[in-house]
Amino acid sequence: MKYKTKLLMGNVAISEGAIIAGCRYYFGYPITPQNEISEYMSRHIPAHGGAFIQSESELAAINMVLGAAAGGGRAMTTSSSPGISLMQEGISYIAGMEIPCVIANVVRGGPGLGGIGPAQSDYNQAVKGGGHGDYHTIVLAPHSVQEMLDLTILAFDLAEKYRNPALILTDGLLGQTMETVEVPVDYKPKCYKKDWIMDGCKGRSPRLLRSLFLDPEELENHNHHLAEKYRLIEKNECRYESFRTRGMDILLVAYGTSARISKAVVEMGRAEGIKLGLFRPITLYPFAEKVLRNLALRSKAVLVVELSMGQFLGDIKRIIGDDSPIHFKGRTGGMVFSTEEVYLEAKKIAGKLKPAKKR
Repeated sequence: MKYKTKLLMGNVAISEGAIIAGCRYYFGYPITPQNEISEYMSRHIPAHGGAFIQSESELAAINMVLGAAAGGGRAMTTSSSPGISLMQEGISYIAGMEIPCVIANVVRGGPGLGGIGPAQSDYNQAVKGGGHGDYHTIVLAPHSVQEMLDLTILAFDLAEKYRNPALILTDGLLGQTMETVEVPVDYKPKCYKKDWIMDGCKGRSPRLLRSLFLDPEELENHNHHLAEKYRLIEKNECRYESFRTRGMDILLVAYGTSARISKAVVEMGRAEGIKLGLFRPITLYPFAEKVLRNLALRSKAVLVVELSMGQFLGDIKRIIGDDSPIHFKGRTGGMVFSTEEVYLEAKKIAGKLKPAKKR
């Protein structure tokens, strides 16, 4: 595959990734700090034969996505925290109807309107199914501008492969960061059989896409069908990065911006003889739980680093249990920790570790 090097903002990288992946329908409503995506799509998607609509609200945007994707188009919307909250009913409908689409959440601080600074406080909303009912979105968490592009392309592929909404969970810092990116210039989107789309039934039997099942037994069977699909996703699509975990004493666990900062912390520690490593989930759903559990068993302590009050921490505690002592470093409300701040926390933990027994 051929590539072209570009200097891109994170939000623009999402936009270019979507167009490369074959997205031809974009619907959205303005909200900081993701407006560059809407601006870019309004300028560029028509040139690729696509349609851009600035909707009257986030509720309208997600339902426009539902309609375009139900007709077989690759459709996308983007927003930030409170805007994503408004979309939850529509996302639940899309998951229940098994319609593929991509949603990007460039997270800002909350709750409520909060502020426009970066945060990771939408973790539970993203990975637990933020709307009603038993469902999951596939959740991808980039930690660089390159991954903002790459994971957006992947999101469209996974969405169609499993007929499921896929969510890019990023934040205002990465959205505004500029880095050089290798952009594929001859990428061809993968094609999946679409024998379910609503494209007119002349010459064939009618099709039906729905999430309303008035018969309780029928609804239960549908939920079992969805659960089986989620088990397949969990089996096949876990993605993660293990960074300098060989011979570690302390395992840092972080995603997105927090993982980017934690990588620098690991290097600082190794340079001073403190054996740090990092586990970075790339898919937050599905989550590579077995990998994390095994890494925790090999460490003397775990440090969870996140830009929230501990939503991610709750899952790490559930996964690791009592296998290793767990510590927490978090900031919230749009505040971001420095590498020195996290390093001092890791150093303090290292100072309390019991020395290895002499043999």
